[in-house]
Amino acid sequence: MAFTELLDRAGGMGLFQALQVFTLFLPSVLLPSHMLIENFSAAVPNHRCWVPLLDNSTAQAGVPGALGPKDLLTVSIPPGPNNEPHQCRRFRQPQWQLLDPNGTATNWSEAATEPCVDGWVYDRSTFTSTFVSEWDLVCDHKGLKPIGQSLYMTGLLIGCFSWGLLSNRFGRKWILNLCCLQVALANIGVIFISHFFIYCGLRILSAFAISGIIMSSGMLLVEWTTTRRRAVTMTILGCFYSLGQMALGALAFTLRDWRTLQVAVSTPFLAIFLICWWLPESARWLIITGKPERGLQELHKVAKINGHKEATKSLTIEVLMASMEEEMTSATGRRSVLELFLVPTLRWRTCIMSLVWMTADGFLQSVGRLGSVIDPLIRMTQESLPLLVPVVYSGLPITSGLLLLLFLPETQGFPLPDTIQDLENQKSAAATGNRREVVVTESTSF
Repeated sequence: MAFTELLDRAGGMGLFQALQVFTLFLPSVLLPSHMLIENFSAAVPNHRCWVPLLDNSTAQAGVPGALGPKDLLTVSIPPGPNNEPHQCRRFRQPQWQLLDPNGTATNWSEAATEPCVDGWVYDRSTFTSTFVSEWDLVCDHKGLKPIGQSLYMTGLLIGCFSWGLLSNRFGRKWILNLCCLQVALANIGVIFISHFFIYCGLRILSAFAISGIIMSSGMLLVEWTTTRRRAVTMTILGCFYSLGQMALGALAFTLRDWRTLQVAVSTPFLAIFLICWWLPESARWLIITGKPERGLQELHKVAKINGHKEATKSLTIEVLMASMEEEMTSATGRRSVLELFLVPTLRWRTCIMSLVWMTADGFLQSVGRLGSVIDPLIRMTQESLPLLVPVVYSGLPITSGLLLLLFLPETQGFPLPDTIQDLENQKSAAATGNRREVVVTESTSF
């Protein structure tokens, strides 16, 4: 936990941390737009079959003038389950007898109907265009929409695990910049395609990169923030996400075409890609991966921004090596994600957090995204298994909340562990503290 001491020497919380939070405000506000944009771009407008009497001017010319659109709809489209015009069927031939108020000889259900072989007509009063209306993902093809959502969540799942490993190998800043560029290019490319499955492919690439932005930005904030201010900083980051959700609703209200909306939430990532280059790499990561000189440079840079120029003299490579000796020694051995289950303290925390997410950060986020992949598929079972959705959505949060409350330790006020040994020491210190509280309580009672 020696890095916390080095960070204090570099000014603790100061101007640099404020600038860092403001810089990461931009991607954090826009990320929810990409994760939730299909609430608008994939909205399903009211629709009905295309029929000649209503949608072909030549056929309309032979219709008696006394008949209005409502009458033509009655003879062309059968009523659906809610007595509204059916969205997926039409009459093969106009059923004129349905206009006779006394006509009971022929019921509409006895008339021959057929699917919408000529396509659909969509209500464009709310959205001028969605990709559902553009690619006719309705009726027999309505199952493609949740599949597309599951594929997007699969991209998030793969990205969480992959970027977690890559960020430990190549650094947090490099991953952040690369992912911002990938999000921009993949989502801008979406507006030029004309096939649903190509759209899904680009959305997977975008989701893959979004996972990298979420992880790398969070790690940079945590690793450059002092223990005392870490909770406040991460809370601010969470507020940015909430602000982005609200902003998306306002933006979608203004931009009713799905391609225009896609451009609006994607092009800013090109600017973010350029802006984020000023951010320093995590000095903590540089030091424990055997690059102490670069880590010292980043600490000096932060100290200057924070107004602690004297730290550039007192914070030397000798001081850094002495402070981080244990952490650097621990980092020389090869580590893998399996240690999350091999180390007893980590194993218990990982199992509980995996259920909660259904903070190795990449592994836990991967488990969380697995739930997002399954979610659209669960909702597809509503018709055949109506109780499955409420049971799953209520049972899992209650169970995971109880496990988190009863078995995970409090982390407020504790410095970020640099090694597994630090984690074990925290556990021992917490147990010792609990025993002392019991002894004091018993002594007081006597």
